[in-house]
Amino acid sequence: MEVEILEESKNAVRFVLSGTSPPFANALRRIMIAEVPSMAIDDVIIVENTSAMNDEILAHRLGLIPLKTDLKTYVLPEDCTCKSDLGCNRCRVILTLEVEAGDSLREVYSDDLKPEDPATIPIGGIPVVKLTPGQKVKLEAYARLGRGKSHAKWQPVSACAYKFLPRVTINPKKCNTCGECVAICPKKILQIKGGKLEITDILKCTLCRDCIKACPKDAIDVSWDETTVIFNIESTGALPVDQIVKEATNILEGKTNDFAKEISKLR
Repeated sequence: MEVEILEESKNAVRFVLSGTSPPFANALRRIMIAEVPSMAIDDVIIVENTSAMNDEILAHRLGLIPLKTDLKTYVLPEDCTCKSDLGCNRCRVILTLEVEAGDSLREVYSDDLKPEDPATIPIGGIPVVKLTPGQKVKLEAYARLGRGKSHAKWQPVSACAYKFLPRVTINPKKCNTCGECVAICPKKILQIKGGKLEITDILKCTLCRDCIKACPKDAIDVSWDETTVIFNIESTGALPVDQIVKEATNILEGKTNDFAKEISKLR
């Protein structure tokens, strides 16, 4: 297999994976969504809440706030030796929130959560609740590692999808360069240059096949290569996107090794 990075930032990556297969690509996608662990608030002890929002809704909102995650410091609750309902320093992080509105309306954001571990900070700028003058919220939240297969709040990705590499074939004997396909293409990847129909950027093709319907001469065909996929991954901010991909490959390798060991026992 070969990997070609097309675009990369801290929280997003787009790459081409060639020499692969649909089952492998889908297994990698599902692991990134469901099995790469991240930190999220799981228990909330509300000391005081005089806002208009119910305690349950407030706790639910807090649970969906992405938290920056340090996988080297913390372990999953099921792997921790403390076996405590509220966890210990190895398997949970405590965050506190104490906000009171003064004489004017006060909007509470995720930045107002104060973690005991400076490395486990909430992603900022997320609205939580509005407080009118005199209202107050005071609570203690417990964050733990978890996996997306248990609850969506533990998914480290906000988007994780792939598509097959498009193949666009042009028959020069049939094509009369009428331009119908050029005009209808939503991604504008077709152009007429030097009296010939050309493809400008095959990676932008969405496989909509509108060009086939528009061509009066059946001179164009669209298919795809199932051995090459284009991945688009966006992180919630809990983990850097490169770490998500690496963790997913490590998990997949571990599952493969475990499967191979079980198969060998049957021989």
